[in-house]
Amino acid sequence: MHLKRRDLYKIAAVGAAPLALASCGQASNLETGGGSDGGEKTTILTVNATEATLTRNLNPHSPSVIPMVQGLIYETLFYFNPLEPIDQEPVPQLGESFEWNEDGTALTVAVRQGVTWTDGEAFTAGDVAFTFNKVRDTEALNPGGTAPSAEATDDATVVLTYAEPSYLEGPNALARTWIIPEHLFSDVDDLATYANEEPIGTGAFALDDFTPESYLLLANAEYWEEGRPGIGGVRAITTAGNQSATDQWLAGNIDYMSAAIPNLEEHVEGNPNLAYTNTGISQMALMAASNPDLGCEGPQTDVAVRKALYYGMDREQLSKLAFFDLGADISPSFALPERDAEFIDPSIEVAPWTAQPEEAKKVLEEAGYELGDDGIYAQGDVRVSMTISCPTGWSDFVTALDTLAQQYKGIGIELIPQQVSVNEWNDAKAKGTYQLVIDSVGQGPAPDPYYPYRNHFSTDNTVPVGENGNPYHNVTRFSDPEVDAALDVAAATDDTEAKKEQYFIVQKRLVEVMPAIPVLIGSSLTEYNTSRATGWPTADDLYAYPMSWSAPDNAMVLKAVTPVE
Repeated sequence: MHLKRRDLYKIAAVGAAPLALASCGQASNLETGGGSDGGEKTTILTVNATEATLTRNLNPHSPSVIPMVQGLIYETLFYFNPLEPIDQEPVPQLGESFEWNEDGTALTVAVRQGVTWTDGEAFTAGDVAFTFNKVRDTEALNPGGTAPSAEATDDATVVLTYAEPSYLEGPNALARTWIIPEHLFSDVDDLATYANEEPIGTGAFALDDFTPESYLLLANAEYWEEGRPGIGGVRAITTAGNQSATDQWLAGNIDYMSAAIPNLEEHVEGNPNLAYTNTGISQMALMAASNPDLGCEGPQTDVAVRKALYYGMDREQLSKLAFFDLGADISPSFALPERDAEFIDPSIEVAPWTAQPEEAKKVLEEAGYELGDDGIYAQGDVRVSMTISCPTGWSDFVTALDTLAQQYKGIGIELIPQQVSVNEWNDAKAKGTYQLVIDSVGQGPAPDPYYPYRNHFSTDNTVPVGENGNPYHNVTRFSDPEVDAALDVAAATDDTEAKKEQYFIVQKRLVEVMPAIPVLIGSSLTEYNTSRATGWPTADDLYAYPMSWSAPDNAMVLKAVTPVE
């Protein structure tokens, strides 16, 4: 068994953004007293926003919201650190404490007092209740109708009410619902599409200026958390892709970003102002359009083919060639091998680190496939030949797919890599019009396997092929009543042992059917410039998940760092 253990995570490569940094190159230490305490906070840190041309959308509930709005301008009630175990106590933000009733249908939250919106209006429990009810009443934000209703019983207390026991919905409410001001949003007709060009929040930063290439957030002088933020502001910029961002970081023009950078250790060793952390919580997989009952077509709909892909994969070679030799074990249970160790069925081993070609061939032959004259297995006139896609320019994924194609050729499987635009990639996942894609199984609002299981493998989160589903949810079209029932039971309890029992049921079915073929847990690199600010997350103090694109984690980082004396 491969035992190389690291907290690593595959990030999506920086998306192409055909814009230069012309006016932003020197913004990292902009001298300005605006938005600070009497002009004392002057350090402006530059963050790579990893976006193409920016559209002025600062609505935290919009699917098209620009980065750095969620968390930095609009806050949640609590913060869960996804790197910590499941039983952690979340960090209070706009909420101070919470308590469930006995049957898990009502969640009472004590709301922080003395907070103001950046327009000077007082923040109250009424704003919290308004936010939840607005989300509940917006169909695009509540497609399943499961969002809670809310009532402010006084200025300091909100009660969230669910139609059924919903313990595991709590973190969505507590840590992924961005609180908005009732006095400014009460007349908004559609919360999902409203652009909110002039944001007013409670967060540590407030918008100062905006262009399609960059925007400036300055420190909120009236922020409720004493002594924070320590910096004067944040300049979010666009770059022309991963290499451009890397060049700007090496030149000292970017202070905080998350990108896959080859030879990163060498760069850091050669420059005392540069540092990085490497953490991980998400898992790479080959997502298969696996369910013929929902309209999926192709050899990958056969579980034997998916098992052959699983055994035929040389993860060690993939790690070396595509992921900077930073790959780590992945479990076919899709719970994290380290963080979730106690929640993984002990009979399930991590995925084999080196290829098992004979096992792969055996699985196919026992299922009736025969090796053809062309060197590819077939069953009748159906060859084991499949397309697999990733976004154009995502160099680690591109290399991984080319490597896999060579690996599988040696065991009689034809894999045809394709590079497509991000929009095409997401559209194919949403509609099920693909055979295989490489992607990551994301986590959720709290460190609990329930969330990836519910998001990626429940019937509620998928649709038949041709219908437009969520490209980040159950794209494999996996549907199993036993799994659905187990997730429902898990959601209705806060008993750890009871949840574990249900997770074992889910895990056994995922291993048996394997709708998503686990690849590995890859590198998750976040880079800093330490010449202007200190207090970045390190391996010894991961007070927040450090990825610059992850909200509200990036807010926890940017309000914690302080200028170098």
